[in-house]
Amino acid sequence: MTRRLRASLQDPERGSISLFWAITIPGLLVLIGLVGDGGAQLRATQRADQIAAEAARTAGQALDAGRLQSGSGAAADPTRAVQAATAFLDAAGVQGTATVSADRTAIDVSVTSTTPTAFLSLVGITTLTATGHAQARVVHAIGDRP
Repeated sequence: MTRRLRASLQDPERGSISLFWAITIPGLLVLIGLVGDGGAQLRATQRADQIAAEAARTAGQALDAGRLQSGSGAAADPTRAVQAATAFLDAAGVQGTATVSADRTAIDVSVTSTTPTAFLSLVGITTLTATGHAQARVVHAIGDRP
């Protein structure tokens, strides 16, 4: 018998560490990919929320001047508010919708954006979708200013 064959027959666990690493390494790579792309997903969701909030604030500036002048209180101009929010979303390069409440005192903005994956693209997932939502309220306050 050759020396190698005798050594392999005497040590039945020979090569088991290679099998361990062959199974463990792909699992670790998948875990690293999930952490990396999970962080990207979190940042994309934060960005979508931030863009939605800024679009809602922008829309909240489109007030109905006639109501303000008549003393009826502050209310959003629905057409101008939606146009302002949509223009902001277009400039930010994201898809979204803006709606004004029936009493015209709240503007809701929803945003959907996609972000490319770094690691998950290896298993066929090339993009992740992030959604954001924000609401701005029109408030009319009169008070003493210092």
